[in-house]
Amino acid sequence: MATNPQMFRNILPLFFVSSILLFWGLGKLDVNIMEARNFVTAREMVQNNEYLLTTLNGQPRYEKPPLPSWLTAASGVVFGFDSLFAMRLPVVPITMLLVFAFYLFSVQLKLTSKHALQNGLILVTSFYVFFAGRDNQWDMYTHSFMMVSVLFLWKLFTSATNQWKNSLLSGLFLGFSILSKGPVSAYAMLLPFLISYGIVYRVPFRKKWAYFAAMLFSGMIIGASWYIYVRLKDPVSFQTIASREAANWTSYEVKPFYYYWDFFVQSGLWAIPSLVALTYPYMKTRVRDLKSYQFALFWTLLGIVFLSAIPEKKVRYLVPVLIPLALTTGFYIEYLIQNFKFSLLNWEKALASTFSSAIALVGFAFPFAIAFVLKERLASHYFLFIISSVATIAGAVIIIRGLISGKFNSVFYAMISIFVAIVIATLPLYKEVVSN
Repeated sequence: MATNPQMFRNILPLFFVSSILLFWGLGKLDVNIMEARNFVTAREMVQNNEYLLTTLNGQPRYEKPPLPSWLTAASGVVFGFDSLFAMRLPVVPITMLLVFAFYLFSVQLKLTSKHALQNGLILVTSFYVFFAGRDNQWDMYTHSFMMVSVLFLWKLFTSATNQWKNSLLSGLFLGFSILSKGPVSAYAMLLPFLISYGIVYRVPFRKKWAYFAAMLFSGMIIGASWYIYVRLKDPVSFQTIASREAANWTSYEVKPFYYYWDFFVQSGLWAIPSLVALTYPYMKTRVRDLKSYQFALFWTLLGIVFLSAIPEKKVRYLVPVLIPLALTTGFYIEYLIQNFKFSLLNWEKALASTFSSAIALVGFAFPFAIAFVLKERLASHYFLFIISSVATIAGAVIIIRGLISGKFNSVFYAMISIFVAIVIATLPLYKEVVSN
């Protein structure tokens, strides 16, 4: 397990990368319909001085719980409701909470400090986690709070000390998750976690049942509090909206069972490594801690199965699966870092070199692509263009040199740097190349 100095040294680069990816150009992208609903609800909370019976354009809006809108309203009061940056600001620390809770969870798994750092970087650079982490609607809140709940639940199951503390803190964040988007994350993230833990480690219910029951009870009470209040205060509207929402699960955005089976693609940069990491027959003899890998794999696959069982399907619903997928992918990346130079078979090295070289090619091509897209408009963005071009080309060179010298550690961090550089360059230029 990482020591405190090691953890601090790892948290700094994780904080640095996360801050750039999440804060940079936060107000540049257009507002989508889900964000708009959150923003209007938050503004009307303050205008009407009503924070429980939420509204949208003056009409009851009980489809989603109010915790994300409370935080958005607070940001609007402090920084102004006319600032898109301010209205999106609350989701950034919430996403960083997810990243650091995930890092600490990796530490709890007794992975090395560098392995835990790699997991955190994989998570925050996974495309849809990065995308949702800048999109101020409900999904990131519910899953971030659930990750913290899972962290304390793991501590409860594995530690003989602070059991009531871990139980109640896990319950508190379970409640926050429910207050963010109902039981969605409890179904898609917590339940697969519990089953996976039971399969691999066996849940110590005989010794921990009272603490686990307290965790569930406190979480459900906190999470249900707003629903109970609204049900009592505005029963007609609540019942109408609840019936409509329940019907949507089976009649709206209905997709076939296999719709999510390409879920690993949503990790973007890590799509190919993720697919390899999911291949149990290959990975089982190549990981240092087989039980931890099995747990991560079960957690990922069970999440997909549970989401696939629901008729209503949207790509953004995959966020709770991408979290354990990052953990699973980390085992493959760690294997490459430890063995690339001396121990890999030729075909293994060829596969790793192929997906890494593809990222290097993107790094080399990026400056030319930006110049081609902007053409004469490039003149007003020379500084950003030069900085990002140097960064992407340097990253590409490091990847090639790392592959030649057998230093996959350098390859991994260069891939991260190319991703960050592209984000830095493209988000401020969004309005130049995209029309809404």
